[in-house]
Amino acid sequence: MPFRFAVVCSSNQNRSMEAHNFMSKRGLLVKSYGAGQQVKLPGTSLEKPNVYTFDTPYDFMYKDLYNKDTNFYTQNGVLHMLDRNRRIKEKPERFQDSRERFDVIFTVEERIFDQVLEDLENREKRTNEIVHIINIDVIDNPEDATLGAFILCDLAQKLEATNDLDNGIDDILSEFEEKTKRTVLHAVSFY
Repeated sequence: MPFRFAVVCSSNQNRSMEAHNFMSKRGLLVKSYGAGQQVKLPGTSLEKPNVYTFDTPYDFMYKDLYNKDTNFYTQNGVLHMLDRNRRIKEKPERFQDSRERFDVIFTVEERIFDQVLEDLENREKRTNEIVHIINIDVIDNPEDATLGAFILCDLAQKLEATNDLDNGIDDILSEFEEKTKRTVLHAVSFY
């Protein structure tokens, strides 16, 4: 049975959606989430980000920013990103609001890793199914999101190829760290 993967970033916009897109095209079962309180997209200045709730459709965000400043949001890539996102799913999703179960949850920065772990630890345990939470830092820009998607997909395929994930994961992660020269955080939780 194929593994169920999740990818979590802050706003379910750039890093998690790029990985979601890439991994699903490679045939992996994947969902993506954000772990922040709200969805934030770059604004015309650092002090004025565009802020939305997690139930705001990507299409609404696209049209809103298109109407605010088409040239600016085209040049900085936000309209392109939102266009990709709305072709994948209707709206961003918050990890803490989901009760889906996964075999592996990838996070893309340590702060999000901590938020996911805290949320899982505070949930009522029902089935005692194991879930592996793995963090690989990915810088939040379009180029690094693309590279991060490739790296996460590569690791997901290696994990899925193992006969015994729970006993083989440490060796796979060690080899992966050595090969990519990236630090990997790994924790286990239960549903």
